[in-house]
Amino acid sequence: MFPELLKIIEGGLKNDHQKVRNYSIKLAKYLDENGEKIVSRKVSQLIEKNTTRTAQLDSLTAKPFDNETRVETVDVSIPTETGEELFFNDFTEQEVNEFLQSYAKRDLLLRRGIETNNRLLLYGKPGTGKTSLARFISLQTGLPLVTARLDGIVSSLLGSTAKNIRKVFEYASKQPCILFLDEFDVLAKIRDDQHELGELKRVVNSLIQNIDSFAPESILIAATNHPQLLDSAVWRRFDMKLELEVPEDNVREKLINYFSKIMDNDFSDNQKKVHQVVVSTKGLSPDAIKTIFNTAAKNCLLQGKDTLLYSQLILELFIYLTPIDFSEEKASKFMIDNLVPQSEVSNRLSLSMRKVRSIYKEVKYNGQ
Repeated sequence: MFPELLKIIEGGLKNDHQKVRNYSIKLAKYLDENGEKIVSRKVSQLIEKNTTRTAQLDSLTAKPFDNETRVETVDVSIPTETGEELFFNDFTEQEVNEFLQSYAKRDLLLRRGIETNNRLLLYGKPGTGKTSLARFISLQTGLPLVTARLDGIVSSLLGSTAKNIRKVFEYASKQPCILFLDEFDVLAKIRDDQHELGELKRVVNSLIQNIDSFAPESILIAATNHPQLLDSAVWRRFDMKLELEVPEDNVREKLINYFSKIMDNDFSDNQKKVHQVVVSTKGLSPDAIKTIFNTAAKNCLLQGKDTLLYSQLILELFIYLTPIDFSEEKASKFMIDNLVPQSEVSNRLSLSMRKVRSIYKEVKYNGQ
């Protein structure tokens, strides 16, 4: 393994991308043969993601940039299989499948005089999967994902933001791709805001003009956490508008079962505990649930445990839900309410059993 690492470092320092790639492939093979399957897979995914596919990216190599800051205004990625699974309600899955079918059969639709559906507006709370869904559509269509960078597009120079928007759309028109505009409300704000100057109108007008002329062989995806801020004229430009909601009980159960596979655990076979996690994560986004599971798994490993403990998971859930007003007593009550045995509460919070019993009696008394 060490010879490969040294060659990778040497290639990186000399800017020899081919050497880095070749020895990274050898490293992935070595890791796989020595039982490090997960790390091997991650190395392979990095290789595949970052390998330049000349035929596919020739027209996308010279990225546009802001003249003031010299910051590139887009990032480009090639669709690769990551193993990530997405979980949405039935309606959302149906709408996404319809959108993909509409794009796949666009030639048939055009021959019948029906305009193709190539503009998708995603909105909803943070962490509900808007960016992940854009990557999924990229993978399903095989189109490169061109993600607009707000730090490059939004300029302090008068008129430059509108020009940067035009550059991004011109860049995306060089070949079929998915143009992804995240935090869309920053560019598409309502134009009657009394606190804004004429620059905002120029930006929105430029955006509308470029959306109207967007190539039918490509896909435009915009995402926002604040749909109420969007200009109505921009809103009307999108054929499909899809709200990604926080998951309902049945979707959260799928998420919990999926994230539980991060490592061996002591609760997957206990349907009562699984149900309790489903109930206690109500209102949380998929990203929040993933964060809780990852943090719990990390802390179990740091404590020398090879198993994801239910008690640690519930403690991390409490910490996520109560990031400021943390107290051992409140944590104990939350864990007891969520089916954590008293002995585990004592271990996780380093409290005496006497203190935990006292809290347990209080919880039971108040619950009667």
